[in-house]
Amino acid sequence: MKNKVNLITYVDRLADGGLKEFINLLNHELKGIFGGVHLLPFFYPIDGEDAGFDPIDHTKVDHRLGDWGDIYAISELVDITSDLIVNHISAQSNQFLDVLKNGQSSEYTSLFLTKETVFPNGLDSDQLKAIYRPRPGLPFSDKLMSDGTTTEFWTTFTSNQIDIDVYSEAGKTYLDSILNTFAQSGISLIRLDAAGYAVKKAGTSCFMIPETFEFIDHLTTKAHDLGMEVLVEIHSYYKEQIEIAKKVDYVYDFALPPLILHAIYNHTGQYLKKWLDISPRNAITVLDTHDGIGVIDIGPHSLDKSLSGLIPDEDINSLVEEMHTRTNNTSRLATGEAASNLDLYQVNTTYYDALGQDDRLYLLARAIQFFSPGIPQVYYQGFLAEPNDMDLLLNTGVGRDINRHYFTKTSVSEALDRPVVEELIQLIKYRNGRKAFNGTFHCNYAGEKLTLQWTLDKEHEILVVDFGQLSFNINSVIDQ
Repeated sequence: MKNKVNLITYVDRLADGGLKEFINLLNHELKGIFGGVHLLPFFYPIDGEDAGFDPIDHTKVDHRLGDWGDIYAISELVDITSDLIVNHISAQSNQFLDVLKNGQSSEYTSLFLTKETVFPNGLDSDQLKAIYRPRPGLPFSDKLMSDGTTTEFWTTFTSNQIDIDVYSEAGKTYLDSILNTFAQSGISLIRLDAAGYAVKKAGTSCFMIPETFEFIDHLTTKAHDLGMEVLVEIHSYYKEQIEIAKKVDYVYDFALPPLILHAIYNHTGQYLKKWLDISPRNAITVLDTHDGIGVIDIGPHSLDKSLSGLIPDEDINSLVEEMHTRTNNTSRLATGEAASNLDLYQVNTTYYDALGQDDRLYLLARAIQFFSPGIPQVYYQGFLAEPNDMDLLLNTGVGRDINRHYFTKTSVSEALDRPVVEELIQLIKYRNGRKAFNGTFHCNYAGEKLTLQWTLDKEHEILVVDFGQLSFNINSVIDQ
């Protein structure tokens, strides 16, 4: 994967004409800006309950967008990252409908996890309490079989997302079919979506257990054999994230977004500096994604509160409240119990709104991201500095939709002409064009000034952030 800024986007929400229109964007308006693109789920269907993360057919491009030929054409322009949704499949999939119809005689019975599969001797209250949950409620959903009985299927996220048994022969065949399709279509990096929940074992948290790492290792080996790298998407305690990074190709730096907000809100870079000294170097750095802004990644350990986080515990709530304040409380309407598709550890808002739509602060945050260790990724709505989409939120009632705006060709062009976007593009091109970002990283904090420096041979790229004044400057130095 090239060490250049990547774009992450839904095809239909940025290019209203589908994949062919997206190719046109890459060849014209976006030409020469990004080194790669993460195409968020383009599988059939793109408009399910979870915006494509509940695929009915993971090996089929939604015909409303295009086909695999279009994906391959994009791969000839930029590196492509695509999601491998390893944890679940849609309840409307042919495989699951066959199980509901034929029960134990279905060839797909072993593909899906039930409560009984993991707990054949029954589930007691202590075992249930031990299961780590990303959302409120039980991890099971009753489904009516054709014979009139009900079965409790494992559903980590929603009742429409049926968890698969990744160790069953049917599960292995299913995942292999997706890997092979990706490899044949020019995908260079696969993102393992919700990988931390993929393996369930009685008596454990069923999240990031040793068997999970074994599964990730095995799947990564298969991906490597097909010429693809692997990015693991996990929200967890920061020390666990550091350990996970040692075992995989890439991880996300999910601690960076809230730490930058905390630094700006509180006019101090001390906690940010602490993280940059130890953060994984094989990271994909983000400020915004298709999900919300996480806080679990900088907080204390979820199961052992004696393990402190990257900022003081008392700062967590004030950080969240300041986000709500800066967004004029629009984020409050999209977060937690205020909206469906609940997440226990994320605030739903654009990063632009989390900084009060302040162009200066927004560019400061992007500069820190681009100088932090890792490969930067910019979310499409953040790239175009589009504010929270309250109309879409109110229309769907889904909290994440506040940050999943639908652009038209005209609105993309208009956004590209805004000064803040023009300056962001210049920052992106600067980050992409300097060789020193492939060198060594050094970080220093003194007198409210955070200095991030990259050095390769005689070239130095230096960012100095003054948190007292909330200003920054960038210098390129070449030794004589």
